[in-house]
Amino acid sequence: MQDWSSDNSKAGRPAVSFGRRAAPNAAPGPQPSAPVPTAPLTPASSSPAPPAPTPVPVAPPRVPLSTVPLTHAPPAAPPKPSALPISSQQLQLFTGPMGSRAPAAQPPAPAPEPEPADDARPFDPPPLEPPPAELEARAPRNGRRAKIIAAALGGVLGLVGGSVVVEAGRMVGAAQRAAPLALEGYASARPWKRYADWPKGDNTKYSNAAAVRTPAKPSTPRKIPGSIAGDPIKGAELVVSGRGAANCLACHVVGDRGTNLPGNVGPDLSEVATRGHSDEYLFNYIFDARALNPDTVMPPWGAHGVLGEDDIRNIVAYLKTMKAPAHFKNALDDPKKRPLPKEDRDNLDPMVNPGMWVIDKAKELWSAKGATGASCASCHHAPEPEVRFKNWAASMPRWDKRLGKVMGVEEFVFRHAKATTGNTWLMGREENTTVATYLRNLANGATIAVDLSSSAAKEAWERGKAIMERKMGRLNLACADCHSAKRSANHWVRGQWLADAKGFTDHFPTWRTSKSTVWDIRQRFQWCNVAIGADELPPDANEYGDLELYLTSLSNGLKLSVPGIRP
Repeated sequence: MQDWSSDNSKAGRPAVSFGRRAAPNAAPGPQPSAPVPTAPLTPASSSPAPPAPTPVPVAPPRVPLSTVPLTHAPPAAPPKPSALPISSQQLQLFTGPMGSRAPAAQPPAPAPEPEPADDARPFDPPPLEPPPAELEARAPRNGRRAKIIAAALGGVLGLVGGSVVVEAGRMVGAAQRAAPLALEGYASARPWKRYADWPKGDNTKYSNAAAVRTPAKPSTPRKIPGSIAGDPIKGAELVVSGRGAANCLACHVVGDRGTNLPGNVGPDLSEVATRGHSDEYLFNYIFDARALNPDTVMPPWGAHGVLGEDDIRNIVAYLKTMKAPAHFKNALDDPKKRPLPKEDRDNLDPMVNPGMWVIDKAKELWSAKGATGASCASCHHAPEPEVRFKNWAASMPRWDKRLGKVMGVEEFVFRHAKATTGNTWLMGREENTTVATYLRNLANGATIAVDLSSSAAKEAWERGKAIMERKMGRLNLACADCHSAKRSANHWVRGQWLADAKGFTDHFPTWRTSKSTVWDIRQRFQWCNVAIGADELPPDANEYGDLELYLTSLSNGLKLSVPGIRP
């Protein structure tokens, strides 16, 4: 940045302050009023002033200046620049590390010389070459013209330089307005404990969002000599009950006995016995379908120990009896005719969506003082939150270089509140979800626009995409297996519709009607992990941040509507 400070005086360059030249000495005549110097003044005389006597240790008594007759007007003060509004951030640019420098050491002042006439006082530095003789005669007139041109040029440069400085000050101020965060420690409870009403189980030997542990897929199918002899009745219990270990109805229509809200992610098995599959093929497709189809979404029921070999033999025996198409009692049971879900409830009406009740609770927390004696309202009161946060949540999550990770609204709530108010609203706790819902609710209608411009954000996005594609858990399913339109999205799993990933995050936090509570997006990640038999991560895990960034970027351009309402 060009430095236009007045201490930048060099040979061949005038002393300029933001493009304005210091005023020359005033011409004789009436002078404007100026601050009176503190030193006593002596009347002027026509004779030269004698040398100043050596100061004595005792200062003379101060006489009110108003009683001293003045025969010489005090020196005129430099003209004050016009008062321009300037913010504290712009002022900091002049006084802070950017644009300021220590004043250079000044040599001893030379003896005063007789003051030249006004026209003889040059504004520009003297030329390197003596001026031509014909110009010397016009020097007084050209001197005035040079001053006028230089003053005009200085004004223009001052405006341009001032604009640059103001913009730089704005940028510096924006950087310095970064919200305080408690950078140390975790933002959720440690050690992490699964929610009390969620399924239990040890899934540590299977992959999750943080690690790949699942054994590699088999290279060849198992050899099954001869025909499989099993019990078709036991096989039917496993297949059509909808509560068996395999729960085949989640993805398949299975004849007249399996017409209770079956899914259609997989093929209709009602006539599978007529398709010419060998017993070995059926056995391997159930035991570990990856040996036959590397891209399958069929879980490896046998390889992961969900079903024993005898269970699989009984299922094969039942499938060999399936030779007739299914007959559905009504259109709701037929996944091909089942009406597509349409969420048209007014999610912002508290009489329809109980999730709106947390907004009132959040306003109470907003004014709750923490250990420091401050509350959210202590700082965020002018303008009101409705104005200050009308767009903020639509830019979240974002890469935070101070934390070295992707930070969502929920983690921001914890770290910012702890740093400012002392409140410890851990992620996964009611207070955190409540305030996060409020902040997103304030941005309702704002267009989602997560920032992926930095290299760190792009790398996090790539990691999130990889997690989306990772096979995880006992069922060996990836997020994309259910929520990608190229695979199973826009299909039924039993009576639940699998939504596409685009538009998945714009309504979170959301009221879960099946759970009678509000879930944020990280809790939804945890639930999906547990549902497929993978160990969930703490809500502040880096991997969940990367996944949230990736998923939210797919919804860029959509508008927030929070809290949502979903089954």
